[in-house]
Amino acid sequence: MKQIQLTRRAMLTTALATGALIGGVASQSANANMPVRTKKRGYADGPFGLVHYYDTGTAGRPLLMFHQAPQSARQFDSVYAPLAERGIRAIGIDLPGFGMSDVTAFVPTIEDWARIASPVLDALGVERADVLGHHTGALVATEIALQFPDRVHNVIMHGPFPINAAEREARLKKLQITEIDFEYKADGSHLSESFRRRFDIYGPGADPKLTTRVVVERFQGFGPFWYGHNAAYRYDHGAALQRLKHRAMILTNTTDAIYPLAQRARKLRPDFEYAEFAGGGVDILDQQPEAWSDTVASFLGTNGKATS
Repeated sequence: MKQIQLTRRAMLTTALATGALIGGVASQSANANMPVRTKKRGYADGPFGLVHYYDTGTAGRPLLMFHQAPQSARQFDSVYAPLAERGIRAIGIDLPGFGMSDVTAFVPTIEDWARIASPVLDALGVERADVLGHHTGALVATEIALQFPDRVHNVIMHGPFPINAAEREARLKKLQITEIDFEYKADGSHLSESFRRRFDIYGPGADPKLTTRVVVERFQGFGPFWYGHNAAYRYDHGAALQRLKHRAMILTNTTDAIYPLAQRARKLRPDFEYAEFAGGGVDILDQQPEAWSDTVASFLGTNGKATS
């Protein structure tokens, strides 16, 4: 019996090594964690080192997309394919220190991060693009349009963040406790605690696999994860919004934790287009990918037709 078990184990090992288990373990796991339907990944030489990006291909209207902190451009996994189907070349970018992008040699600001846009566009051979951001990414998208106005067509901000001075001070104090002084515990319980908090944030229907990926993203970047919220809280998005001259749209969803700030931004810039989704949280792109992609495509006027 022991000899039979050893023989079966050897056969299984050989099959896995050669990919022989068609429809079995090997084929099911080969691409289990790859981003959904991005035709390529690549790197651009940025001002702080390598900038990693995902790209749906050369067809469609170029759209640079910037993620919330502390995640990566994997945040857009659920919308890469829907956007491509609607005539958009979706380009998700890992902010410096997050995902697989190199980290700055100093504590970065939103203004610093905005400087990566031009090198990425140059590397892709794109002269001008639309820019989109979610939460922290919305601030980066705004700042890119201010620093490089001739390289930006339109700006889409899902989750604008025009906080006042008192709100900024309160958030920075909380950041010190919850992120900068984060305790890495010897028993690893900080991981399970991080998972539980993030799982609960999603709301009903939370997917443990998705939550696992998001929590891992928090800790796997090349920079401290607190860099993201620190940059966001120190940026004066209200002042930046008032200086923005591009055609823009504010996106939000009604149960997002910063939904009230979208209403504040709307009052600051009533000339901006506005759209909101019912319900959802910070994972709205995973919760309503088709509706979200429809709204983005409608604003950009692609009408679902890919162009070269």
